[in-house]
Amino acid sequence: PLKDSRIVSKRTLPISPGSLIIHRPPRKILSSLSHHQDQTLTTLPLLLREELGRATWTFLHTLAAQYPENPTRQQRKDVKELMSILSRMYPCKECADHFKEVLRANPVQAGSHDEFSQWLCHVHNVVNRSLGKLRFPCERVDARWGKLECEQRACDLEGTTTSHIEF
Repeated sequence: PLKDSRIVSKRTLPISPGSLIIHRPPRKILSSLSHHQDQTLTTLPLLLREELGRATWTFLHTLAAQYPENPTRQQRKDVKELMSILSRMYPCKECADHFKEVLRANPVQAGSHDEFSQWLCHVHNVVNRSLGKLRFPCERVDARWGKLECEQRACDLEGTTTSHIEF
């Protein structure tokens, strides 16, 4: 259990105030996973797929909120690669295949913070429409998924360099 430390690579770091806290999935998800561990998420309970979807969209919109106004070439490439990887490796095959189609019809736009945030909102709405859900007004995307509040710009992607972390 990660109570007072978190694992980063092979080292353990103390959690400081304001740092990210890792939460375990709700018990119902864990019990569903252990009960159906040999099945894909397309055959798991709909609730689990919906929770996975919400968590994924929260992650992606939070990433977009931190995305720089003037991203480097590498940052633009990384975002496009992340979306491509999601469309191939997402734990729900049906969802991954659908996302692949959505990406083909709506190529990633990541030239700036606003462009990426608006593109992601549009893509999220495309997926929502296919699920019979309501459209989210993209003019409110920054109000819904704003920048993270981190001490000393620890969440800021500006100026990050490309380095690969090994686990």
